[in-house]
Amino acid sequence: MRLVVLDSVLIDLTLRVDALPDRGGDVRSEGSSLSVGGGFNVLAAVRRQGVEALYAGHLGDGPFAELARAALAAEGVGVLDRAEGGPDLGVCVVVVDGGGERTFITAPGAELALDPSSLATLELVADDYLYLSGYNLAHPELARVISPWFESVPEYVTVAFDLGARFADADPSVLAKVLTRTDWLLANTNESRALTGLDDLGAVARDLRGRVRRGVVIHDGAAGCVVASGGVVNRVTGYPARVVDSNGAGDAHNGVFLAGLANGLTAVEAADRANGAAAMAIEAHGPATAPTAASLDAWFESVRA
Repeated sequence: MRLVVLDSVLIDLTLRVDALPDRGGDVRSEGSSLSVGGGFNVLAAVRRQGVEALYAGHLGDGPFAELARAALAAEGVGVLDRAEGGPDLGVCVVVVDGGGERTFITAPGAELALDPSSLATLELVADDYLYLSGYNLAHPELARVISPWFESVPEYVTVAFDLGARFADADPSVLAKVLTRTDWLLANTNESRALTGLDDLGAVARDLRGRVRRGVVIHDGAAGCVVASGGVVNRVTGYPARVVDSNGAGDAHNGVFLAGLANGLTAVEAADRANGAAAMAIEAHGPATAPTAASLDAWFESVRA
Protein backbone atom coordinates (compact mmCIF):
# COMPACT_ATOMS: atom_id res chain seq x y z
CA MET A 1 0.00 0.00 0.00
CA ARG A 2 1.10 3.56 -0.71
CA LEU A 3 -0.51 6.76 0.52
CA VAL A 4 -0.48 9.53 -2.10
CA VAL A 5 -1.18 12.89 -0.46
CA LEU A 6 -2.54 16.01 -2.15
CA ASP A 7 -3.19 17.86 1.12
CA SER A 8 -0.77 20.80 0.92
CA VAL A 9 2.49 20.77 2.85
CA LEU A 10 3.02 24.11 4.62
CA ILE A 11 5.33 25.70 7.16
CA ASP A 12 3.85 26.10 10.63
CA LEU A 13 4.92 29.07 12.74
CA THR A 14 3.60 28.04 16.14
CA LEU A 15 3.10 30.46 19.02
CA ARG A 16 2.11 29.20 22.47
CA VAL A 17 0.01 31.54 24.63
CA ASP A 18 -2.07 31.22 27.79
CA ALA A 19 -5.08 32.67 25.98
CA LEU A 20 -5.83 34.50 22.74
CA PRO A 21 -5.83 38.30 23.10
CA ASP A 22 -8.92 40.43 22.66
CA ARG A 23 -9.23 42.12 19.29
CA GLY A 24 -6.58 44.86 19.17
CA GLY A 25 -4.83 43.43 22.23
CA ASP A 26 -1.42 41.91 22.82
CA VAL A 27 -0.22 38.87 24.72
CA ARG A 28 3.17 37.35 25.36
CA SER A 29 4.01 34.06 23.68
CA GLU A 30 5.55 31.54 26.05
CA GLY A 31 7.25 29.68 23.22
CA SER A 32 7.53 29.50 19.45
CA SER A 33 8.69 27.08 16.79
CA LEU A 34 9.04 26.81 13.03
CA SER A 35 8.25 23.38 11.58
CA VAL A 36 6.83 21.60 8.56
CA GLY A 37 3.09 20.93 8.82
CA GLY A 38 -0.10 20.70 6.80
CA GLY A 39 -0.14 17.57 4.65
CA PHE A 40 3.30 16.66 6.01
CA ASN A 41 1.65 15.55 9.26
CA VAL A 42 -0.28 12.68 7.72
CA LEU A 43 2.66 11.75 5.48
CA ALA A 44 4.89 11.46 8.54
CA ALA A 45 2.23 9.51 10.42
CA VAL A 46 1.90 6.77 7.79
CA ARG A 47 5.66 6.56 7.21
CA ARG A 48 6.18 6.02 10.94
CA GLN A 49 3.77 3.09 10.67
CA GLY A 50 5.92 1.59 7.92
CA VAL A 51 3.71 2.55 4.96
CA GLU A 52 5.10 4.04 1.75
CA ALA A 53 4.08 7.64 1.06
CA LEU A 54 4.26 10.12 -1.83
CA TYR A 55 3.61 13.86 -1.75
CA ALA A 56 1.84 14.97 -4.94
CA GLY A 57 1.67 18.72 -4.25
CA HIS A 58 3.96 21.60 -5.20
CA LEU A 59 6.73 22.95 -2.96
CA GLY A 60 8.09 25.92 -4.91
CA ASP A 61 11.45 27.51 -4.25
CA GLY A 62 12.93 29.28 -1.24
CA PRO A 63 14.03 28.63 2.34
CA PHE A 64 10.64 27.27 3.43
CA ALA A 65 10.51 24.93 0.43
CA GLU A 66 13.98 23.64 1.28
CA LEU A 67 12.92 23.09 4.89
CA ALA A 68 9.96 21.04 3.64
CA ARG A 69 12.07 19.01 1.21
CA ALA A 70 14.52 18.14 3.98
CA ALA A 71 11.71 17.07 6.33
CA LEU A 72 10.06 14.92 3.66
CA ALA A 73 13.39 13.28 2.82
CA ALA A 74 14.09 12.61 6.50
CA GLU A 75 10.78 10.72 6.80
CA GLY A 76 11.41 8.80 3.58
CA VAL A 77 8.53 10.45 1.71
CA GLY A 78 8.72 10.59 -2.07
CA VAL A 79 7.96 13.84 -3.91
CA LEU A 80 6.16 13.75 -7.26
CA ASP A 81 6.76 17.35 -8.40
CA ARG A 82 10.48 18.09 -8.61
CA ALA A 83 10.00 21.47 -10.30
CA GLU A 84 11.42 24.49 -8.52
CA GLY A 85 11.00 28.19 -9.11
CA GLY A 86 8.14 30.54 -8.36
CA PRO A 87 7.15 31.63 -4.88
CA ASP A 88 8.16 30.01 -1.62
CA LEU A 89 5.95 27.65 0.35
CA GLY A 90 3.00 29.06 2.30
CA VAL A 91 2.99 29.68 6.05
CA CYS A 92 0.39 28.86 8.67
CA VAL A 93 0.53 30.81 11.93
CA VAL A 94 -0.68 28.40 14.62
CA VAL A 95 -1.64 29.86 17.97
CA VAL A 96 -1.91 27.19 20.68
CA ASP A 97 -3.63 28.31 23.88
CA GLY A 98 -3.24 27.03 27.43
CA GLY A 99 -5.87 24.34 26.86
CA GLY A 100 -4.02 22.93 23.86
CA GLU A 101 -6.55 24.25 21.32
CA ARG A 102 -5.10 25.62 18.10
CA THR A 103 -6.17 28.57 15.92
CA PHE A 104 -4.89 28.96 12.36
CA ILE A 105 -4.09 31.93 10.11
CA THR A 106 -2.76 30.82 6.72
CA ALA A 107 -0.79 32.78 4.13
CA PRO A 108 -0.79 30.60 0.99
CA GLY A 109 2.25 30.27 -1.24
CA ALA A 110 3.72 27.91 -3.81
CA GLU A 111 1.37 25.05 -2.90
CA LEU A 112 -1.40 26.86 -4.82
CA ALA A 113 0.67 26.72 -8.04
CA LEU A 114 0.25 22.98 -8.56
CA ASP A 115 0.76 22.28 -12.27
CA PRO A 116 -1.74 19.96 -14.01
CA SER A 117 1.15 18.46 -15.97
CA SER A 118 2.65 17.24 -12.70
CA LEU A 119 -0.51 15.36 -11.73
CA ALA A 120 -0.64 13.93 -15.25
CA THR A 121 2.61 12.07 -14.49
CA LEU A 122 1.16 10.42 -11.38
CA GLU A 123 0.64 6.70 -11.96
CA LEU A 124 -1.80 5.32 -9.41
CA VAL A 125 -1.67 1.54 -8.95
CA ALA A 126 -3.72 -1.11 -7.23
CA ASP A 127 -3.70 -0.80 -3.41
CA ASP A 128 -2.86 2.92 -3.55
CA TYR A 129 -4.68 5.24 -1.18
CA LEU A 130 -5.26 8.82 -2.36
CA TYR A 131 -5.60 11.43 0.39
CA LEU A 132 -6.97 14.94 -0.11
CA SER A 133 -8.62 17.51 2.12
CA GLY A 134 -11.22 20.23 2.12
CA TYR A 135 -8.37 22.72 2.11
CA ASN A 136 -7.47 21.52 -1.40
CA LEU A 137 -11.01 22.36 -2.52
CA ALA A 138 -11.35 25.62 -0.57
CA HIS A 139 -8.66 27.32 -2.67
CA PRO A 140 -9.99 27.93 -6.21
CA GLU A 141 -6.46 27.79 -7.62
CA LEU A 142 -6.06 24.20 -6.40
CA ALA A 143 -9.64 23.12 -7.03
CA ARG A 144 -9.36 24.10 -10.70
CA VAL A 145 -6.42 21.71 -11.07
CA ILE A 146 -7.50 18.85 -8.81
CA SER A 147 -11.19 18.63 -9.69
CA PRO A 148 -10.86 17.62 -13.38
CA TRP A 149 -7.91 15.33 -12.64
CA PHE A 150 -9.86 13.68 -9.81
CA GLU A 151 -12.41 12.37 -12.31
CA SER A 152 -9.71 10.13 -13.78
CA VAL A 153 -8.79 8.40 -10.48
CA PRO A 154 -9.11 4.63 -11.11
CA GLU A 155 -11.75 2.62 -9.29
CA TYR A 156 -9.08 0.43 -7.67
CA VAL A 157 -7.68 3.40 -5.73
CA THR A 158 -9.03 3.99 -2.22
CA VAL A 159 -9.89 7.67 -1.75
CA ALA A 160 -9.62 9.13 1.76
CA PHE A 161 -11.06 12.64 2.16
CA ASP A 162 -10.27 14.74 5.23
CA LEU A 163 -13.15 17.20 5.33
CA GLY A 164 -11.22 20.03 7.03
CA ALA A 165 -12.44 23.19 8.71
CA ARG A 166 -12.76 25.15 5.45
CA PHE A 167 -14.77 22.65 3.44
CA ALA A 168 -17.69 25.11 3.33
CA ASP A 169 -15.55 27.45 1.18
CA ALA A 170 -15.44 24.85 -1.60
CA ASP A 171 -17.70 24.96 -4.64
CA PRO A 172 -20.69 22.79 -3.56
CA SER A 173 -20.70 20.90 -6.86
CA VAL A 174 -17.01 20.03 -6.52
CA LEU A 175 -17.47 18.97 -2.88
CA ALA A 176 -20.41 16.75 -3.87
CA LYS A 177 -18.37 15.14 -6.65
CA VAL A 178 -15.49 14.38 -4.29
CA LEU A 179 -17.80 12.93 -1.63
CA THR A 180 -19.44 10.65 -4.18
CA ARG A 181 -16.04 9.15 -5.06
CA THR A 182 -14.78 9.07 -1.46
CA ASP A 183 -14.23 5.68 0.14
CA TRP A 184 -13.34 6.91 3.64
CA LEU A 185 -14.51 10.28 4.94
CA LEU A 186 -12.48 11.64 7.88
CA ALA A 187 -13.79 14.58 9.91
CA ASN A 188 -14.15 16.02 13.39
CA THR A 189 -17.43 16.60 15.20
CA ASN A 190 -17.74 20.28 14.26
CA GLU A 191 -17.08 19.63 10.58
CA SER A 192 -19.40 16.64 10.33
CA ARG A 193 -22.24 18.41 12.13
CA ALA A 194 -21.83 21.47 9.92
CA LEU A 195 -21.98 19.34 6.77
CA THR A 196 -25.08 17.39 7.80
CA GLY A 197 -26.96 19.97 9.89
CA LEU A 198 -27.52 17.25 12.49
CA ASP A 199 -26.41 17.12 16.13
CA ASP A 200 -26.50 13.51 17.33
CA LEU A 201 -23.23 11.89 16.26
CA GLY A 202 -24.89 8.58 15.51
CA ALA A 203 -27.29 10.29 13.13
CA VAL A 204 -24.44 12.34 11.68
CA ALA A 205 -22.39 9.19 11.03
CA ARG A 206 -25.32 7.39 9.40
CA ASP A 207 -26.06 10.38 7.18
CA LEU A 208 -22.44 10.70 6.02
CA ARG A 209 -22.08 6.94 5.59
CA GLY A 210 -24.82 7.17 2.99
CA ARG A 211 -22.81 9.70 0.98
CA VAL A 212 -19.56 7.73 0.65
CA ARG A 213 -18.48 4.28 -0.48
CA ARG A 214 -16.99 2.50 2.52
CA GLY A 215 -17.14 4.39 5.76
CA VAL A 216 -16.81 7.44 7.96
CA VAL A 217 -14.57 8.26 10.92
CA ILE A 218 -15.59 11.20 13.13
CA HIS A 219 -12.96 12.41 15.61
CA ASP A 220 -14.52 13.23 18.97
CA GLY A 221 -11.60 14.51 21.03
CA ALA A 222 -10.96 12.75 24.33
CA ALA A 223 -14.07 10.61 23.78
CA GLY A 224 -12.34 8.83 20.89
CA CYS A 225 -14.17 8.53 17.59
CA VAL A 226 -17.28 7.24 15.86
CA VAL A 227 -16.85 4.77 13.00
CA ALA A 228 -19.61 3.99 10.51
CA SER A 229 -18.91 1.20 8.05
CA GLY A 230 -21.21 -1.30 6.45
CA GLY A 231 -24.52 -0.77 8.21
CA VAL A 232 -23.02 -0.39 11.69
CA VAL A 233 -22.09 2.67 13.76
CA ASN A 234 -19.49 2.04 16.48
CA ARG A 235 -18.24 4.28 19.27
CA VAL A 236 -14.51 3.62 19.71
CA THR A 237 -13.46 4.89 23.13
CA GLY A 238 -10.47 7.20 23.44
CA TYR A 239 -7.57 7.16 25.90
CA PRO A 240 -6.77 9.65 28.68
CA ALA A 241 -4.08 12.16 27.74
CA ARG A 242 -2.67 15.45 28.95
CA VAL A 243 -3.44 17.97 26.22
CA VAL A 244 -0.31 19.94 25.39
CA ASP A 245 -0.85 20.74 21.72
CA SER A 246 -3.80 19.52 19.61
CA ASN A 247 -2.24 20.70 16.34
CA GLY A 248 -1.74 17.67 14.11
CA ALA A 249 -3.61 15.23 16.35
CA GLY A 250 -6.29 14.70 13.72
CA ASP A 251 -3.62 14.10 11.09
CA ALA A 252 -1.93 11.53 13.33
CA HIS A 253 -5.30 9.81 13.76
CA ASN A 254 -5.99 9.81 10.02
CA GLY A 255 -2.56 8.48 9.09
CA VAL A 256 -2.52 5.70 11.66
CA PHE A 257 -6.11 4.74 10.81
CA LEU A 258 -5.33 4.40 7.11
CA ALA A 259 -2.10 2.54 7.85
CA GLY A 260 -4.10 0.15 10.02
CA LEU A 261 -6.53 -0.55 7.19
CA ALA A 262 -3.61 -1.12 4.83
CA ASN A 263 -2.11 -3.57 7.31
CA GLY A 264 -5.29 -5.66 7.42
CA LEU A 265 -7.02 -4.32 10.53
CA THR A 266 -10.78 -3.87 10.64
CA ALA A 267 -12.07 -0.31 10.69
CA VAL A 268 -12.76 -0.49 14.43
CA GLU A 269 -9.33 -2.00 15.17
CA ALA A 270 -7.64 0.65 13.04
CA ALA A 271 -9.64 3.41 14.78
CA ASP A 272 -8.64 2.10 18.21
CA ARG A 273 -4.99 2.19 17.19
CA ALA A 274 -5.51 5.70 15.78
CA ASN A 275 -7.07 6.82 19.08
CA GLY A 276 -3.90 5.73 20.87
CA ALA A 277 -1.71 7.56 18.37
CA ALA A 278 -3.75 10.76 18.78
CA ALA A 279 -3.50 10.50 22.57
CA MET A 280 0.28 10.28 22.26
CA ALA A 281 0.41 13.11 19.70
CA ILE A 282 -1.43 15.69 21.82
CA GLU A 283 1.00 15.21 24.69
CA ALA A 284 3.87 16.69 22.64
CA HIS A 285 4.50 20.11 21.11
CA GLY A 286 4.47 20.42 17.34
CA PRO A 287 2.30 19.36 14.41
CA ALA A 288 3.97 16.14 13.23
CA THR A 289 3.99 14.24 16.53
CA ALA A 290 2.53 10.90 15.42
CA PRO A 291 4.38 7.98 17.05
CA THR A 292 6.33 5.25 15.31
CA ALA A 293 4.74 1.81 15.12
CA ALA A 294 7.14 0.48 17.75
CA SER A 295 6.50 3.31 20.21
CA LEU A 296 2.74 2.98 19.70
CA ASP A 297 2.92 -0.77 20.34
CA ALA A 298 4.88 -0.13 23.54
CA TRP A 299 2.38 2.54 24.61
CA PHE A 300 -0.52 0.11 24.19
CA GLU A 301 1.32 -2.51 26.22
CA SER A 302 1.75 0.01 29.04
CA VAL A 303 -1.85 1.25 29.12
CA ARG A 304 -3.30 -2.25 28.90
CA ALA A 305 -0.96 -3.81 31.44
